Order: sequence, then structure tokens, then C-alpha cells
Amino acid sequence: MKLRLCSGFTKPGFLLVHFMPPSIHSISHNKPHGLGALNLHCAIASRRLSSNSPKRERYRSSSPSGRDKDKAKRDSSSPSSSLYARPSLLEMNKEKAANRARVYEFLRGVGIIPDELDGLELPVTADVMKERVDFLHKLGLTVEDINNYPLVLGCSVKKNMVPVLDYLGKLGVRKSTFTEFLRRYPQVLHASVVVDLAPVVKYLQGLDIKPVDVPRVLERYPEVLGFKLEGTMSTSVAYLVGIGVARREIGGILTRYPEILGMRVARVIKPLVEYLEGLGIPKLAVARLIEKRPHILGFELDDAVKRNVQTLQEFNVREGYLPSVIAQYPEIMGIDLKPKLEAQRKLLSSAVDLNPEDLGSLVEKMPQFVSLSEAPMLKHIGFLKECGFSKDQTREMVIGCPQVLALNIGIMKLSFEYFAKEMRRPLQDLVDFPAFFTYGLESTVKPRHKRIVKKGIKCSLAWMLNCSEEKFEQRMSYDTIDIEEVESGPASFDMSTLMQPEREEEEEESEYEEEEDDEDEEFA
Repeated sequence: MKLRLCSGFTKPGFLLVHFMPPSIHSISHNKPHGLGALNLHCAIASRRLSSNSPKRERYRSSSPSGRDKDKAKRDSSSPSSSLYARPSLLEMNKEKAANRARVYEFLRGVGIIPDELDGLELPVTADVMKERVDFLHKLGLTVEDINNYPLVLGCSVKKNMVPVLDYLGKLGVRKSTFTEFLRRYPQVLHASVVVDLAPVVKYLQGLDIKPVDVPRVLERYPEVLGFKLEGTMSTSVAYLVGIGVARREIGGILTRYPEILGMRVARVIKPLVEYLEGLGIPKLAVARLIEKRPHILGFELDDAVKRNVQTLQEFNVREGYLPSVIAQYPEIMGIDLKPKLEAQRKLLSSAVDLNPEDLGSLVEKMPQFVSLSEAPMLKHIGFLKECGFSKDQTREMVIGCPQVLALNIGIMKLSFEYFAKEMRRPLQDLVDFPAFFTYGLESTVKPRHKRIVKKGIKCSLAWMLNCSEEKFEQRMSYDTIDIEEVESGPASFDMSTLMQPEREEEEEESEYEEEEDDEDEEFA
């Protein structure tokens, strides 16, 4: 047995010994039996050392074994069969482009324009994209809706859409509103429930919006879910509190008109407040108007408010009465006013021969007059004529007290019957004081009339009715009637009453109220 060892390694390392059994060519008859010739291969690190002779080494290098030949043949014939073979970057890009082309082809086939989807991560297969499109259709969104915001196709059904909609449903947002909700704010499907949505809901509750009202707020103004907490929302609320809006009223204001949360103070809220102040409405009175009618903040200053103020002056509303008109009926700033006033002037000119110059006086006394419908007005005019009033008397009554065009007909009939049968006064008394119909028959008219009759006082309707209870008691103590105290018309609007804080009430129920479209009910 030959044993060759190699010494004098140039680099230290661990010794690897590879035992190779003798081959048939290694056995010689001159050598003793036993193990025969042994080959020991030693390697340090990656350098192989062999115990074979240099001659044999040359022979091995020039004559590779069959196994090495097979391996070389396999490597040269099929290089991709290696364990570590991967597709090239070029091949991956080609496959990705082919997949996106198939997805685009599917979208075009259903009418969706994919031009804006370049660069957006989309499903690899058209089947997954079909699942997303079908899910959006089930939510009520049309192809037109998707084309309005095609980026919604980048949302995964399971990872994005379902968690968001499930969260909104748990909050109380009605499923029947999901379609309109997503049409107005489809970006919500990109949001994270924990990171984006939950903090906004918590912030709304911190503004005293009751949990039961949060779903209605979101339904009415879904865009609020995309606002930053310390951005527009906080500044708009802070400004309202700064001008005098009661802090306890903020929750109710935002519940009824959550759009305030998206209004910029410098561009929207502050200019309107300052303009109303310029007209003569005190800032605190503006604050009270916002508490009662928060939607007035949504009126366009240049396109609606200023234009309507100019229209009022064109129809003979005196400048000094503008603050009173707006304070009594803030909606007059935002409606399409000019056509309404022209229609009312035409109607009353035909029905009672109203002089066009007198229309301003009607608006000053009852600004809601501009929104009355034609049929109820004609009905009230007909009732007055049936009572025996002439056209001229009816016109005078309408100018003196426009409320007679909007009161409940049934109550007016009862009041007139009592006037005619029990009070037995001439019709001219009603012409002089048409506001008689605005007083409660059981609460005011009957008790005061009985006191007057019992005391034997002869007075006008205005002296009897147009005063407070305290003032009436004082008058009952007089021996004679002071003619200076006789008031011919209803009391004018007192701006100071608007600035008084409202009584605080504890309510457990929802403060959410639907806006009423029929203005006539409010006046009746």
C-alpha cells in the first residue's frame, strides 16, 4: 500500500481526507495482497491534493472518467436544468406585460377604460379582476362609476373592500346607502380601518356627535373620512366657537350639517360672517343663526348671498330692514330669489291689485312670504273674500299682515266666527288689525275679550291684543285708555332676542333631522 502525504501547506486550514478504493488498474502482481493500492486525496479548503503520482494525475486530467463526461454532457445540453436556474429579468417583464395586457383586454371588453391604471398594481389574471368588477357591481356601482374613479380596481376584495364595508356596517351605515356613499367617496376602499377610519370616527364623537348620529353624518358627508384630524376640521370648529357659537351646540350643528368640517375658514366661513356683520347683523346674532340654521354656511357668498341682497333692494326692501329680513328667514340668502319675487308680485297684482311698490313691505314684515306656494295663497285670499271683505280691504289686510296668507284656514275660521258672533265688531276692525288671526283663540282672544267686556272698556283690537300679559294687566288697572299706547300693527322683529342663548336641554335621542322641502308647513 502506498501512502503519500503532502506536507508544507502554504495556508493553514482543516484537513480533508478522501478515501478512494483501489481500482483494477492499480493492482500489480508485484505488490502484496491486501488493500492494494490506495489513493488518498487531501484537500485544504477548496484546494485538492492527491496521493497519485504526477504521471497518473496527468493521465486523469487527460482522460476524464465516464461520470465526469456524463455530467459535462448534461451541463452543456441543458443549462436550465440546474437547481438554481431562474428566469431572466427580461422574461419576467415580458410575462408581466402579457398578463397586464390580458387584464386590460378584459376591462375594455366590459366597457372600462384602463388608461389611468398604468403603474397601478393590478391582479395577475383576468379572473381576479373579474371578481373585483363583479363585487363592485353588486354594490350598485356602474361601469360609469368605475370609469369616474378607475383606481378603485386596485383594491382587493378580501383585503380592502370587505373589511372597510364591514366596519361601516358595524358603525350603523345602512347598506342601502353604500352605493351613493361609494359614488361620492370611492377612496374609502383604499383606507385602513385601524389607521384611517377609526381615528376619524373617534374624533367625531369627541366633537359631541352622538354615536347614534355618527352613521347619519357619514352617510350625508362621507368625504369626512378622508380629512386630517388636525387640519380643516379642527380649524372650522375653533372659528365657530370663537365667534360665539356655544360649545355645547357644536355636536348638533355638525350632526345636521357635517359639511362644515370640510369648509376652509379663510375662504368660506369668515368672509360670510364678516359680510353679514357689514349688513348690520351683530356677530353674536350670526352665531345664533348658525346654531339654528347651520346650512347657511354653505351659501355661496358672491353667487347667492350678495346677489339676493341686491335683489331684495331692487324689489323695494329698505336697507335698514335687511338685517331683520335675513335674521327672520336666513334661507332667503341661498334660494333663487328673483324668480320667486317676480312670481309673487304677478300673483298678488292679479288677485288683489297689489301695487308693485308694496311688495317690499310684505317681505319686510314676513320674509317667508317669498317661498309661499300659489295655491295656498289663493285659498287664503278666497277665504277673506268669503268673510265679506272687498278686494281693496283684502289687499290692505295682506299688506298689513302677510301672515294671513299662510295661517291655518281652520283656525282662521274659528277666530272669525268668534269675532262675528261673540265680539260683534265691524269688519273694519279686522282690516285695521289683521294680525287678530295670529293670536290664539283660547289662550289670548277669549280671555282678554271677556276681561274687556266685564270692565266695560271699549278699545281697538290692537290695544287689547298687541301687548304682553304683564302689559295687559297694567292696562286693566287704568281708568281711561291712553291713546299713545295703542299700537296699530304687530311688533317688529327684535334682534336682541336672537342673541339670547337658548335654554340648554338634555336630550338622549338623536339630533339628526331631515331637511324639510315644503316651506309652507313651517309657516302654517
